[in-house]
Amino acid sequence: MKTLLIIITVIAISACSAKPDIVKHAEDFTGSGRNEVFVVSHGWHTGLILSAAPIQERMPALQQRFGNTLYIEFGWGDKGFYQAKEITSGLTLRAIFWPTESVMHVVSVPEDVYAFFPASDIEKLCLSDSEFVSLAEFIINSFYRDNKGRVVELKNGLYGDSQFYKGVGDYYLMNTCNKWTAKGLKSTGMDISTTFKLTAGSVMGYIKDLKLRSVVASICRS
Repeated sequence: MKTLLIIITVIAISACSAKPDIVKHAEDFTGSGRNEVFVVSHGWHTGLILSAAPIQERMPALQQRFGNTLYIEFGWGDKGFYQAKEITSGLTLRAIFWPTESVMHVVSVPEDVYAFFPASDIEKLCLSDSEFVSLAEFIINSFYRDNKGRVVELKNGLYGDSQFYKGVGDYYLMNTCNKWTAKGLKSTGMDISTTFKLTAGSVMGYIKDLKLRSVVASICRS
């Protein structure tokens, strides 16, 4: 019975979608630029925080939903687990071991990022214009669109002024929320291997190591 379960799981995973795809960036990551981007860890889950205006220009639905906010946090994850009011062991196991639909979690951050998330681990990156555009493209491509090209709103989000949207790709053991964050960083040209970036610690540890080696700037150019 255990062997049959393993075979079924392997078949299911091999048939599921590993999207969203990494955006190919032609240039190497510079580690310096004028565009602030924050990688945030809430313990088990990481997300990306971008200046709102530039990405809202490319995605008007976010302007309509969140207005003139300062920053926007983006996260990708399992539809059932992420939106659940109560986390159960069954829900957790299904999210990890069985391919499930994904959602995007979008949060308005109307103030300083560190003040808004005082209990979270936050690392700032300074991206060039082309790096920022590639990251924004990756995030935008993570939203599912209907046959009229519209994003699909789901439930209200988890905290603050936030919203869930239908996502692209399947969530499963080898395609987690933290791997999504790593894919976003890879889309900037960063030399990060996404294969085993499955935990928040592995993603944040990579960025901290870059900072220790002075690969990324701590102050963004004006």
